[in-house]
Amino acid sequence: MLPDAPPLPANLRRVGLYLHVPFCKNLCPFCPYNRIEYDEELFNQYERAVHEEIEVYSPYLKGCEFVSLYIGGGTPTVNLSGLLRLIGHLKQNFSLTCDICIELHPGNMDSDCLGALKDAGVTMLSIGVESTSDRILKNIGRNHDGKTALDSLRRAIATGFDSVNADLMFALPGQAIEDWEWDIRAVIDEGADQISTYPLFSFPYSDLGQSQKIREIKRPDSHMVRAMLDITDSNSIASGYQRCAVWSWLKPTKKKFSSITRHHYIGFGPSAASMTGSHFYVNTFDVRSYASTLPNKRPITLSMPVDKRLEMAYWLYWRVYELKIYQEDFCDLFGNDVSLESVFSNVIKPFELAGMMEKKNGGYRVTQKGAYWIHRLQNEYSLNYINRLWGSCRHEPWPQEVTL
Repeated sequence: MLPDAPPLPANLRRVGLYLHVPFCKNLCPFCPYNRIEYDEELFNQYERAVHEEIEVYSPYLKGCEFVSLYIGGGTPTVNLSGLLRLIGHLKQNFSLTCDICIELHPGNMDSDCLGALKDAGVTMLSIGVESTSDRILKNIGRNHDGKTALDSLRRAIATGFDSVNADLMFALPGQAIEDWEWDIRAVIDEGADQISTYPLFSFPYSDLGQSQKIREIKRPDSHMVRAMLDITDSNSIASGYQRCAVWSWLKPTKKKFSSITRHHYIGFGPSAASMTGSHFYVNTFDVRSYASTLPNKRPITLSMPVDKRLEMAYWLYWRVYELKIYQEDFCDLFGNDVSLESVFSNVIKPFELAGMMEKKNGGYRVTQKGAYWIHRLQNEYSLNYINRLWGSCRHEPWPQEVTL
């Protein structure tokens, strides 16, 4: 990726919007995402710049169908009034009628906050429970306890959002199999609409990686990951959930909460990425650099042109993550003169022969056997991508080049 300014988006049909709020009251040492300790004056600079970035893109997204607005962080509700102003601006400029999805920290989502978010049009929540054990939460530097996490989940469900997802992390320091099964049972018993799970990876650029002076990505023990994944699957399926992604399970009557599976999207805020079909690019991670660039110039730090084959591969990557690959969706996006087999037979056929994919409903489905192993392969790309791109951008606001 290079510091070339890509063209503004054109001829997009269905688009997702993303808003990154990089502020937190407590910086978790394991977190790989772009975040900074909350400062009111800096937040004001950030908010002004996001409003200006929205205005930059507004003329170029007229007539688009917006499939969702996703808000991540950081802790998006760390300044609730500012967040609500940004949501209002996005809704007004883009006439949004789509789902509005937001990540929440258990310590920053009291009942008044939940009510305000619902009144603002937020439809789906993801709550960073991470663990229900006080001991394990302390081990990973979280500033909430298990009771707060479960209380927040309970109140969110009672508020009446369309879907409430509970995020849980596994393969954590000091976490035994029994601890993990307790966490799964706890969020199921509270009535979470969806359960999303993530193993702990340590990146060299993260605070944890810096303190441990690691030079390569530190992965959890594969046997532990497999065992915990099997426990999650068996408990979730027995409780009426269906697997909706490699690491996620959903109640069949509920909408799926997902942060990463929109094909074309425009990002607002520091470190927000955009995928327009012709280009993939990312904003500078540094809040002050981001704010000082707007409104005269887009705050893009790195950009990469995307040809049609690469765009197709990008689409396939995330469909595999979702476990379902539909020919109809592929043709709708890329035209009826192409098919999955004509473009990706060399990728799909070996997995099909190995029993990791099977033909299903006019496309392919990743099997139970394939879900773990295919994602292990995906990790080899995605973890290195994150480490190289995010690591470079956290270190330098305007890097000259990053090789992925």
